[in-house]
Amino acid sequence: MRSCLIPVHFYTAMFGKIPGPASHRVLLLVFTCCAVASFRAQSPHSFTDNKSLTWEEAIAFYSELDRQSEEAALIEVGLTDVGKPLQLFIMNRDRVFDPAQLNRDKAIVLINNSIHPGEPDGADACAWLCSEIADPRHPFHALLDSVILCVIPVYNVDGALRRNSTTRANQDGPEAYGFRGNARNLDLNRDFIKCDSENARSFSRIFTQLRPHVLVDTHVSNGADYPYTMTLITTQYHKLGGAAGEYLRGVMEPALFRAMEKKNEPMSPYVHTMGRTPESGLVDFPDTPRFSTGYAALYNTLGFVTETHMLKPFPQRVKATHLFLGCLLDHCNRFSGDICRMRRQADEDQRRQMAFPLRYDLDSVYSSMFRFRGYASQQEPARVGSGQRLRYDRDSIWEAYVPHYRRYRGADSVHVPLLYIIPQAWREVLERLRANHVHMRQLERDTLLTVTATFATSWETPERPYEGHFVHSNVRIIRETRTVAFYRGDWVIPTDQTARRYLVEVLEAQGPDSFFAWNFFDSVLQQKEWFSDYVFEEKAAELLEADPRLKQEFEEAMASDQAMAGSHWQQLYWIYKRSPWYEGTAHMLPVFRVEHGKRVNP
Repeated sequence: MRSCLIPVHFYTAMFGKIPGPASHRVLLLVFTCCAVASFRAQSPHSFTDNKSLTWEEAIAFYSELDRQSEEAALIEVGLTDVGKPLQLFIMNRDRVFDPAQLNRDKAIVLINNSIHPGEPDGADACAWLCSEIADPRHPFHALLDSVILCVIPVYNVDGALRRNSTTRANQDGPEAYGFRGNARNLDLNRDFIKCDSENARSFSRIFTQLRPHVLVDTHVSNGADYPYTMTLITTQYHKLGGAAGEYLRGVMEPALFRAMEKKNEPMSPYVHTMGRTPESGLVDFPDTPRFSTGYAALYNTLGFVTETHMLKPFPQRVKATHLFLGCLLDHCNRFSGDICRMRRQADEDQRRQMAFPLRYDLDSVYSSMFRFRGYASQQEPARVGSGQRLRYDRDSIWEAYVPHYRRYRGADSVHVPLLYIIPQAWREVLERLRANHVHMRQLERDTLLTVTATFATSWETPERPYEGHFVHSNVRIIRETRTVAFYRGDWVIPTDQTARRYLVEVLEAQGPDSFFAWNFFDSVLQQKEWFSDYVFEEKAAELLEADPRLKQEFEEAMASDQAMAGSHWQQLYWIYKRSPWYEGTAHMLPVFRVEHGKRVNP
């Protein structure tokens, strides 16, 4: 018989007393206290005080659950940048713990904790919840009837090891916590596409093996002050689209709000405001694929981000997160069949979808209404320096309907090709595709192929780096049909696969989180061969004399472009770019499209 890890006060909080006959209650009390004493020798933690688990304590906790339960296992799924393993805890009534072999007729739920280790609420709430689920006597044990629960105890192990008590200046507890950046000072919640960190590459590999039906990423919010302890980010349902988007918006999200209300823990949509305060309205968070929920949407996974409020005491935040996770697992357990059918339909529809928007813009004309409870706010003279400061009055609570802007419209749609081809030289990109379990095959011989080539014609780049990159935006392209030399070992990537939408988002340059946007192809933006103006002058004159149409276009450009008309070098360069001596591959991206109706024989 395995001992129980549930502290006595968890039973009393749930039932009001220790259940069963008096003799059983005494025996259970002694048995439980012994188990807790054994655990606390490793991790002196109660889940109800102002202390959060360290990384070492969290792993010891899940290792003990693994040891005690045949329905649980803690496995290593990769590395982190700090050199420590990334671990995954799986709870499965079927006792199958190979991520690739899980029963997909059950709802697979993945909970990711401590992506920002200064926001540890979910790490503690998850440990609490898993200890309850592992106990056959606890009502939560039944949550595994139709659910497979997967938990990353601590995702940003690097930041969790940098433990301190000061870097979250505005947060009410816990006494100590980790740091937002990882060992490379990366924010891992901006790394799901570019995968600069070993953490993210490990996550991609395990996520695309699990293909969870639901992802929860646990956080603590910054921003406005308000009465709610829990706020929630939900994947943009317009972006998710199809059966998944309809189920998320029409069924699951409303059910979770109702369930939390019944638990006396009402929650609000994440307080991302149209103006400075909530009265101005709430705006759904624009979760592009760099973020967890945006990345999950590429695979039709329903994504949620819990955002407890930083000014609420840590134990209160942990309790709210614990309640939400319990509500979510209860929904997934009761409606597992519906969720699995929805996912299969969404996957089937996506594999037939012939075009995807690459950008989503907020529709600020349309809004629904949400009944919000807020604190009165006012501007008053600053206490430090000069000017005005915003102050919230917690003694004055208002309640009213505020606009909730939820609709994002797709733009810059791109038609999905039959195949992509990427030369083998682009190892960093290919490595990321492999981490996402993209199906690819290599050309078996050198060959000339007629393909669609993409050229970047303009883009904007900031002066300062963001997460280690100078991210391109407002990208404009042109496409040309070209005959291109490919070589044995270059990679052919069919789009008829699970990663279809992922491929479009990362390989089409206009996407906000494309590999082009994240600078992986910047070397093609530099022209390599040039001309000497004093030598090329005669060749330019010969070209104009030999081609009357070119000469006419040159004269028209001189008349319309003042900068060109005032620069002899620019005039020569205009002609050079239209001459046989121009290299012709500058700005050509190493991602080639084979359109439908074409064939590639590898």
